[in-house]
This record gives sequence, C-alpha cells and structure tokens, in this order.
Amino acid sequence: MNYLRFTLLILSAFLLLSASCDDQKSKRESEDIQDQGPVTGSLPPVETQSPNTGYEPAFEGQTRIGGVRTTTPYDVQVIAEDLSSPWAVTSIPDGRLLITQKAGSLRIATTTGTLSEPITGFPKVDDRRQGGLLDVAPAPDFTTSRMLYFTFAESTPQGSLTAVGKGRLSEDEKQIENFRIIFRAIPYFDNSMHFGSRLLFDKKGNIFVSTGERSDRATRPNAQKLNTAHGKVLYITSEGQPVPGNPFVDTTGALPEIYSYGHRNPQGLDIHPVTGELWMSEMGPRGGDEVNLIKPGINYGWPTITYGIEYNGDIIGDGITQKEGMEQPVYYWDPVQSPSGMTFYTSADIPEWENNLFIGGLSSKHIARLVIKDNKVVGEERLLESEGQRFRDVGTGNDGALYAVTDAGRLYRIARVE
Repeated sequence: MNYLRFTLLILSAFLLLSASCDDQKSKRESEDIQDQGPVTGSLPPVETQSPNTGYEPAFEGQTRIGGVRTTTPYDVQVIAEDLSSPWAVTSIPDGRLLITQKAGSLRIATTTGTLSEPITGFPKVDDRRQGGLLDVAPAPDFTTSRMLYFTFAESTPQGSLTAVGKGRLSEDEKQIENFRIIFRAIPYFDNSMHFGSRLLFDKKGNIFVSTGERSDRATRPNAQKLNTAHGKVLYITSEGQPVPGNPFVDTTGALPEIYSYGHRNPQGLDIHPVTGELWMSEMGPRGGDEVNLIKPGINYGWPTITYGIEYNGDIIGDGITQKEGMEQPVYYWDPVQSPSGMTFYTSADIPEWENNLFIGGLSSKHIARLVIKDNKVVGEERLLESEGQRFRDVGTGNDGALYAVTDAGRLYRIARVE
C-alpha cells in the first residue's frame, strides 16, 4: 500500500507540473500573439460612415471587413512637393522613379526626391479633367532598349480616347524619341471622363491595359459591348496586337484585344506576386467602388449590376447587384474609396505587409491596405489619413519602399524605420 501511495503521489506531482508548464506555454503564446499585433481583421471595420445604399453583400467579407493595424515601425517622408498633377509612379531598373504629369510630360525622380526637368516628346494630350498623360511602364528590356510605354488621352477633332504609345528615352534623358501610338481604345468620344487607364507588363512581355467607359449615359452601355474598347481590360503585345489565345479572338464582331469587360473606370492594375493572377481596382458611381480578380472572358457587370447608385441618388438600371453570368467583386466600398493606382507589396522589409495590396484613394484621401488570403480580403487598414491628400498612385520601389504621388504634387516615400 505504501508503494502504491508513493506512486500516486509522484504521478499527481507530474500531472500538476505538466499542467503548469502548459499554462505557461499558453501564456507565452498569447503574449507572442499580442506582441505581433491584432490578428487579421480583428479590429472594427475602418469604415464608420453610413452606406449610400441598402444593398446586401453577396457573401460575408465582401465589404467592411475587420480592421488591422501595422505593428512594424515605418517612416513616412514627403521627398518632393513640386510635381505638376502627377498621375503615375513606377520604378526603372536602376532604382529611380518615373512619374507622369497630366499636361504631357515625364519626370525622373531619385529615391531621395531629386527631380529631373520635364521630359517631353509626346503628342498632344487631352488633359481636361480626367484626361492627359496617364500611366507609364518600362519595357522588360528597358536597360538595353530604353523603351517606355504610356497610356494617354489622345486629343483629336473627332474627340478623345485612351491610347497606348511607346517611345525611347533619349540618352540625355530630355526627350522621348520616335513616339508612336500602337493601340487606340475606340470609339472616339468628345468628353474628358473615364479614360482608365493603367498598363502593366506580364512575364511574357505582353501588356494589360484598363479602359473606362467614358462616363456619359450614351457610352455607358459600351462596357457590355464587345465591339468597343470602352470599359474593358485589353491584352495586347508590345506592338499593340491582340495576344494569341485572347478569349474573343474567334468571336464574330468582337475586338480581339478584349480580355474582360463590364468595367466602369478602372485605374489600378497589378499582378499578385505569388499566384500570378491579375487584380484591378475600379471606381464605382456613388458607392460601389470595387476590387476585382480579373479572369479572361469574364463579364464584370457594369452597368447591369453595381453596388452603387447615381450621384443624384437614383438607382442604376434595375437596381440589382447580382446576375447570372456576371462576376462579383472580391471587395467593394460604400461610401467610396475612389481607388486609383495600386501595388502589391513584394518586399520582406515589413513582413506583415508582404503580398498585401495598397491602393491610392482620391476622395477618401488615404492609402488602403488590404490583406488578402485565398483570394478574399480578410483585413483593411487606412494609411496616411492625416495627410489629407488625394493619392493618385502607389508603387513599389526597387529598394523595398512604397512610393506614392498625390494630385497636389507630392511624392511620398513609405519605408521601414532603419
């Protein structure tokens, strides 16, 4: 009996010690989680204003997802302030930044904010309101070819349209040489609204281009028509030809350059660094700004379905948000974000940002950080709200920093604290 009693005492002590160790381990794990900041989407949604509509989302998490907060210290600097209506910022291989200016010139900036003189050599652009010289992208072989690609609002007696052009940056970096247009998003229309337009090279050296539906009630239906380039994502070669295998190359009457359709005014494009899939930000009307995962041949619904309303408060079309054969947005905002340029964060400098999507907000005056998991938005954060700026574009620098331009002419650098 004494031996049995001794054994039971030893066993009890062991169990108590194990429980104590497990409690300590759980406590340490809990503290570790707290040290890492809130888990994905664990804070209240960042949007607190009432929505413009009573529309219900199609699935949980499609809007007003839980908030997140960056815990890694980062530094925000205004490194230049005298840009003239900048529209796009992107890196070139040597680490410097290309910045377009709407009136029709290009600037080159160092990562400390030193700006070149305006670089010219472009055709006349329609820079009224939303038009002008818009996006820029270096060719994949830029280091040897010095070739740059641009989108812009072409100005003609027939009206204007979104055009894609290319030209060589001169050796002295003062001119774009031999500029020529390689694609026009027909038809022409005489207004100054909804040109889109971002352009983006993929790994094959082909180009995605986004176009708007030109805003007018007369052109709005063009987003659903395959014989116009309004309200589309286009997929073209570096010479402006349709990419072989495009979804509508064999469709009678369809433009063979079309990749997807049913878009309103998409101003952000980027490719997910892990999945290789194409993502896009798209301006809605009053409410209904969207983030979309773009797939070939898919109809994204505008103006048949939308989570927004007219600016005067009227419903759009039949006032529906879903329809068979039309794709839902991955995420939408109501009230609006006014999303413009965007980038996936690919640096390891701020690990919690890796593969997150950063989108410049115009009327919302902040940069939206979206955490994405399994092609769903699982957390949202607002950055630089206190700056009060209309953020036109956000790009990832070769140095791992984010760079953003604003309508007021500022160039921001956002990077981990060294």
